[in-house]
Amino acid sequence: MKFLIDNWMLIAIALASGGMLIWPMIASGMNAGALSASGAVQLINREKAVVVDVSEAEEFAAGHVGGAKNVPFSQLEEKLPATVKNKALPLILVCATGARANRAVAVAKKLGYEQAQALGGGLKAWKDANLPIEKA
Repeated sequence: MKFLIDNWMLIAIALASGGMLIWPMIASGMNAGALSASGAVQLINREKAVVVDVSEAEEFAAGHVGGAKNVPFSQLEEKLPATVKNKALPLILVCATGARANRAVAVAKKLGYEQAQALGGGLKAWKDANLPIEKA
């Protein structure tokens, strides 16, 4: 106990530095199901992933990932099976910020799309990575 009292500053520094080392793992764990923009590009190019934008039609027309298909989140359960017939292909779900896409992953997995992933950060992250955007 005397050691702890005499060296409280060293112990505090050790705990703080340990916390700073662990923080990136904790922060990335909160976004575990999300896919980076570069990871999405690799999936599209290597594994023929299908990109589905779950934004509303107006948002989709304002700008979307090239080649993306638009299925608004509110219509996902009804229209996704007709839009993406091959459930074995990777499915990348995108929206403006990633919030709707994360919810859409659960719906897609319920429908049998086991390789469904959300684009972390959404269309904003795609733009931040200087990747091309199409407008309708």
